[in-house]
Amino acid sequence: MQPSGHRLRDVEHHPLLTENDNYDSSSSSSSSEADMADRVWFIRDSCGMICAVMTWLLVVYADFVVTFVMLLPSKDFWYSVVNGVIFNCLAVLALSSHLRTMLTDPGAVPKGNATKEYMESLQLKPGEVIYKCPKCCCIKPERAHHCSICKRCIRKMDHHCPWVNNCVGEKNQRFFVLFTMYIALSSVHALILCGFQFISCVRGQWTECSDFSPPITVILLIFLCLEGLLFFTFTAVMFGTQIHSICNDETEIERLKSEKPTWERRLRWEGMKSVFGGPPSLLWMNPFVGFRFRRLPMRPRKGGPEFSV
Repeated sequence: MQPSGHRLRDVEHHPLLTENDNYDSSSSSSSSEADMADRVWFIRDSCGMICAVMTWLLVVYADFVVTFVMLLPSKDFWYSVVNGVIFNCLAVLALSSHLRTMLTDPGAVPKGNATKEYMESLQLKPGEVIYKCPKCCCIKPERAHHCSICKRCIRKMDHHCPWVNNCVGEKNQRFFVLFTMYIALSSVHALILCGFQFISCVRGQWTECSDFSPPITVILLIFLCLEGLLFFTFTAVMFGTQIHSICNDETEIERLKSEKPTWERRLRWEGMKSVFGGPPSLLWMNPFVGFRFRRLPMRPRKGGPEFSV
């Protein structure tokens, strides 16, 4: 098929539209994108939702142990206040980054836009090849990949992370990087506090180091140490991998597939500016930048695992 002098290339044979993909070609793409921008993105994946809840529970557990087992029983007032403020700020920033990663559209391509009318509106040159995803029936942009969990093609898809119940892509990679960074920092802080607490308890012979009994205190601290080590190892590796990918302008999928770049790679700082937005500043560390309340839809949307809340 060669409409308008250009070629449509499929990965496999598939009709342009299926019965489940109700794409209205009469509606403009700009209104569709504006409508999606006003909605909160959420993936209905049971494994991802369980992992996301577990992440929050583990952070809350760490905050409970740090606050009620180590800091409040301490006789040093300023030690408790300073470390309590630091750890709770890191926890809030980490969970906020987690929410932004989970509830932000990672760069999904509109489903079912592989229609004759839409392709003619692209004003492509004769003989130019465009690619269509046969799974979500969309015109596939360069560097986009289809996610089998999100059921969508994602622009600059890096990977699908069950711990944030979402893909990491063009629009939410910044929040994922911040999430891994703040979790790693809070894990290191918790491990340091655990070390001081063990020393304090051993010196005091476990008499006044905690409001809990010595056996319970030991169990809580050991579990927090294991959690801190696991979280720090995982998030530190992910943080380093993400920064490396951003600086090289290469996603994890592209690296694993050893894809030869057909695009002009950005310089390192240009890649960082593209992901974090603007020149280097403290705003890069703020997960609340660009946040605004979303409207609630009147009725649920059909045709995909994602829905708006």
